[in-house]
Amino acid sequence: MEAVSQYLVTLLADKFDVDPDAVKPGSTLAELELDSLAVVELFVTVREQWGVELDDSDSAADLTVEDVARLVADQLPDDSGPVGAADPGTPR
Repeated sequence: MEAVSQYLVTLLADKFDVDPDAVKPGSTLAELELDSLAVVELFVTVREQWGVELDDSDSAADLTVEDVARLVADQLPDDSGPVGAADPGTPR
């Protein structure tokens, strides 16, 4: 799950201009100032990069960074890296 968490920090910083120091495991997406459109964009990027399904319902902004990392890690066969390019902003 560590690889997923690190990926999320990088993605949030690079694509959403979130200060990496502000990204804590217990930080919610709303606390990181991601609006509903940004949450959908985050989840689409994660789906494309990791090949996992995430529910981007209205309550998704209440998920913590740790929650999202766990949802991704639970769907991976092992703690492998993204299925796409190494750059979190580059689609596969």
